[in-house]
Amino acid sequence: MEIPAKYDPTLIEDKWYKYWMDKGFFHSEPDDREAYTIVIPPPNVTGVLHMGHMLNNTIQDILVRRARMQGKNACWVPGTDHASIATEAKVVAKLREEGIDKNTLSREEFLAHAWEWKEKHGGIILEQLKKLGASCDWERTKFTMDDNMSESVIKVFVDLYNKGLIYRGVRMVNWDPQAKTAVSDEEVNHKEVQSKLYYVRYKVEGEDSFVTIATTRPETILGDTAVCVHPNDERFKKLHGKKVIVPLVNRSVPIILDEYVDQEFGTGALKITPAHDIHDYEIGDKHNLETIDIFNDDGTMNEKAQLYVGEDRFKVRKLIVKDLEAANQIVKIEDYINKVGYSERTDAVIEPKLSMQWFCNMEDLAKPALEHVMNDDVQFHPAKFKNTYKHWMENVKDWCVSRQLWWGQRIPAYYLPEGGYVVAKSDNEAVEIAKEKTGNQNLTIADLRQDDDVLDTWFSSWLWPISVFDGINNPDNKDYNYYYPSNDLVTAPEILFFWVARMIMAGYEYKGEKPFKNVYLTGIVRDQQRRKMSKSLGNSPDPIDLMKKYGADGVRVGMLLCSPAGGDLLFDENLTEQGRNFGNKIWNAFRLVKSWEVDETLEQPESAKKSIEWFKHRLNSEIANINDLYEKFRLSDALMAVYKLFWDEFSSWYLELVKPAYQKPIDRKSYEETLEFFNILVKVLHPIMPFLTEEIWQLIEERKEGESLMVEKMPEAESSDENIIEAFERVKEIISGVRNVRNENNIPQKESFDLKVKGDYDKEYNDCIAKMANLTSIESTDVKIDGAVTFMVKSAEFYIELGDLVNVEDELKKLSEELKYNKGFLISVQKKLSNEKFVSGAPEKVVNIEKQKRDDAESKIKVLEERIASLK
Repeated sequence: MEIPAKYDPTLIEDKWYKYWMDKGFFHSEPDDREAYTIVIPPPNVTGVLHMGHMLNNTIQDILVRRARMQGKNACWVPGTDHASIATEAKVVAKLREEGIDKNTLSREEFLAHAWEWKEKHGGIILEQLKKLGASCDWERTKFTMDDNMSESVIKVFVDLYNKGLIYRGVRMVNWDPQAKTAVSDEEVNHKEVQSKLYYVRYKVEGEDSFVTIATTRPETILGDTAVCVHPNDERFKKLHGKKVIVPLVNRSVPIILDEYVDQEFGTGALKITPAHDIHDYEIGDKHNLETIDIFNDDGTMNEKAQLYVGEDRFKVRKLIVKDLEAANQIVKIEDYINKVGYSERTDAVIEPKLSMQWFCNMEDLAKPALEHVMNDDVQFHPAKFKNTYKHWMENVKDWCVSRQLWWGQRIPAYYLPEGGYVVAKSDNEAVEIAKEKTGNQNLTIADLRQDDDVLDTWFSSWLWPISVFDGINNPDNKDYNYYYPSNDLVTAPEILFFWVARMIMAGYEYKGEKPFKNVYLTGIVRDQQRRKMSKSLGNSPDPIDLMKKYGADGVRVGMLLCSPAGGDLLFDENLTEQGRNFGNKIWNAFRLVKSWEVDETLEQPESAKKSIEWFKHRLNSEIANINDLYEKFRLSDALMAVYKLFWDEFSSWYLELVKPAYQKPIDRKSYEETLEFFNILVKVLHPIMPFLTEEIWQLIEERKEGESLMVEKMPEAESSDENIIEAFERVKEIISGVRNVRNENNIPQKESFDLKVKGDYDKEYNDCIAKMANLTSIESTDVKIDGAVTFMVKSAEFYIELGDLVNVEDELKKLSEELKYNKGFLISVQKKLSNEKFVSGAPEKVVNIEKQKRDDAESKIKVLEERIASLK
C-alpha cells in the first residue's frame, strides 16, 4: 500500500465521513446493550457555527465516540431550536428590506414567510457540524417546532395549567422595546454604565417648600404617583401626611412612609413610579397607589404621559431635563455609575413594564430539581457550579412564559365572548370546555379568540431530553424507556438556569427521573485579551476556515488543549497549528514503521525485546490513567496524557529503540508488535482525532468492506508493573546522561565509546542503553576512574573516559555548579527535617521521602567532591 508522504485532511475527511454515514455507524436503535445517550444543546435554527459550538460539540463527539468504542449503544440526538425572538427579528428585518411591514400581514402570512426563511437558512449549522466529524444520529434530527415537539409543549402547558401551576396576571415584566416582547429575568444582562443622577425639586402642596429627589430616569417623572420617605427619617417628619406636585404635569401625589427607602441614597426621598420600576411596583401595590403606564410597547411615550407623546424614551430624557432646568426644578446633576438591564437577544435597554402575561409557578417544580443536584444524583463538572445553582433555585421566581411574538408555539388559551377564558390542547377541545363552562351549547370556534402570544422558546427547550424521544405524547414508548435518562449533557454555564435547571425540573415532573446523569460545563471561548469571541468585535475566527487550514482533527485538538471544564478557553490559533503538527507527527511515525523491510530470518534483538516489554507496561498504565481522567471529565488532561504518550514515549523512545539501523531490515516479531502498538494507540486517539486515526487504522492492514475503527473495541487497561516503568525511567536518565556528555564535549553521535559503572543500576537494559547512547561496551567497576567524565543516576556513578577530548577546566566548572546546587538543596531538606512540627505532624510517608532526598543529596555531594579532587 502506497502511503502518501504528507497527510492531507482535505482528501481524507469527506471520504471517511461519507463512509461512516453510508454504513449507518451513527444510527442507534434500542437493543440489549447498555445505552449511552447525549442530546445536543439545540443551536438556533438559522445560526452558523461559532467557536463556542466548536468546543461544545468537539467534547460531545469525544464522549460519544468513546462510549461507542466501549461497546455501548451510543445515541447522540441532534437538532435545532426555533429561537422565537432571534428568528422573528431576522424575518421582520428581511421583510423590511422587501418593503413589507409585519403589521400589514396577517399571522398566517407572516408565519408563511418565517417557515420559508427557516427552510432556506435553517440547518446550515448541522451541515457544518458534519465537517467537524460530529457522529450524531442524523436520522433522529429534531426541530423544536416539529409537529410532535409542538404537541408536547402544548400538552405540558395545559397540564401545568390544570395543576394550578400556570396562571395569567398583570405583573411587572422585563420588556424589550425592540423585540416588543416580555423576556425572563435570565434573559437580561446587567451592565455597569456611566449615567447621570438628576436631583429634582417637587413643590410641597400648599407651601413654599420643596422636596428634592434623586433619579437616573427623569423621563419616568411623568408616571410618578407618590414620593416615599423612611418613617424614621427626621428630615422629613414635618412632611408626613402631606402631598407634593409632580413637576411639569402638576399632578398632586401623596408623601408616603416605607422602611424600604435607603436614607443614605440621594436625598433620602424617593419618587415612586409603580408602572416602571419593580420596587416601585411593590411599594405601589402595598400602599394602593395609582399606576400610570406612560410608555408604548416600542419605548415611546403614550397619551398618559401628557407630554412628549410619540417621542422615544431616551430623547425624552434629554428634553425633560431641559424643561426641568427651565422651570428651575433641577438642583444639580452628578455623574453616577449604575447597572442597567439589557435584552440578551437584542441588546435593547430593558424597560420594566406592567403587562398582562402568562406565568409558571416555579416553587414546587424547583424543590426536587434542587434536591437531586445537591445530593449528586445529577453531577455538575466542575462541582463549583452547585453553589451558583443552589442560590438560584432557593430564590427562584415565577417564570414569565408568554412572548408577544408570532413565531413559536401559540398559547392554547381561548377567550370567551362574555369574558373569561379556557385552556385546551386543540380548537375542538376548547369548544367543548367552553360549552361546559358557559352552559352555551351553541358556541363554535368562531366565537372564541385564541391568545395571540407564543410561549417562551425555553418552554419547548426544557422538554428537549424528553420530547426528542416523544416521551410527553407517548410516555411508554420503546425509545423513551431505553434512552432516558441521557448520560451526559455538555453545555455552557451561562444557560445553567435558562435551560439546565428547567430540564431537571421537567424531568422530575414528567418522568420522576433526572434527565441526565452528568452536566459538563464548558468555559467561554475568549481571545488572548480575555474578551468573549463575537462577530461584532471581529475577534472570532471562522471555524470552517480553521478546519480548511488545519484539518478538523487539528482544530479539535487545539480546542481541547486549553479548555478545562468550567474554565474559560483562551483561544490561540497556534494551538490548532499544534494540533495539526501532532497529526503530522503521528502520520510520519506511521510512515516510518510501514517503510521498514522485514527479514523473517532475523532473531529479535534483546534491546527490542526489553523495549517492547517496557512500552507494553507503560501503555497499559497510561490507558488506566486516561480512563480515570475521562471518568472525572478532565478531558484536556486526557488529551495531554495521550499526546505525551505518543509524542514522548512512543515516538521519541520506543520507536528509536526498536527501529533497525539505516537501510537494515527489522525482525518480524518486533515489526508486528510495533504495528499492534500503533493499532492500540489509534484506538485511544480516535475519539479526539477521528479522521486521521481511521485513515491510519485502514492502512495498518487490509480491512474488509464495512469495517471501521469507530466501531472497534476501545483497548482496556491490562495489568502494568510500576517497577518496570520506574526502571526504564532510570534507563532514560542514563541515556540522557551519556547524551549530555556528548553535547557538552561536542562529540558526534556516530563516535562510540565505553561506559563504566560503579554501583547498582538496571543491567538488564544494557542493550537498550548501548543502542540509544551508541556505546561500544558497558562494564562494571569497583573503583573510581580518575580523569573520566562522570554523571550519576540515583547512587550509581557512570564514567566515560574521553582522554584528550575532555576539557578539564569546563568539567570542573560544571561539577562545581552541580555541587553548589546539591549543597543548597541539602540545606533546604535539612531545615525541613529539623522542624519538629513538620516531623511530628506530617504523614510518615512524607517524612520518609524527605529523608530519602537528604540521603541521596549527601551521597551525590560526596561523589562530586571526590570527582573534583581527582581532576585537580
